[in-house]
Amino acid sequence: QVQLVESGGGLVQAGGSLRLSCAASAPNFSDYAVGWIRQAAGQAREFVAGISGSAGSTRYPDSVKGRFTISRDNTKKTVYLQMNSLKPEDTAMYYCAGPDSGVNIIYTTPLAYRYWGQGTQVTVSS
Repeated sequence: QVQLVESGGGLVQAGGSLRLSCAASAPNFSDYAVGWIRQAAGQAREFVAGISGSAGSTRYPDSVKGRFTISRDNTKKTVYLQMNSLKPEDTAMYYCAGPDSGVNIIYTTPLAYRYWGQGTQVTVSS
């Protein structure tokens, strides 16, 4: 069974940075992709970054490209999301998510993810 635990959220001023972490408890962690998805109050979930199992491939939507960087350390079973140049519109609950075990596809559709963490809140003040 896959368990995901996020950390690193908080309150930051616009233009600042935060690094989120996602610690996974899962066998064969390096075999599958992981994504970061966010959900602002009253809005639908939005894919913000994904990384393949080997970290050879990453994907970002245009809204965060150039500002957010996803990475992973498979020896620590941890995925990171470095967020720079934060904007108030980045305010949301951020979730780490994984597809079915062994699936090494970076899905950009939040509904495609099976496993979810509890989320970590990111608030960007103007």
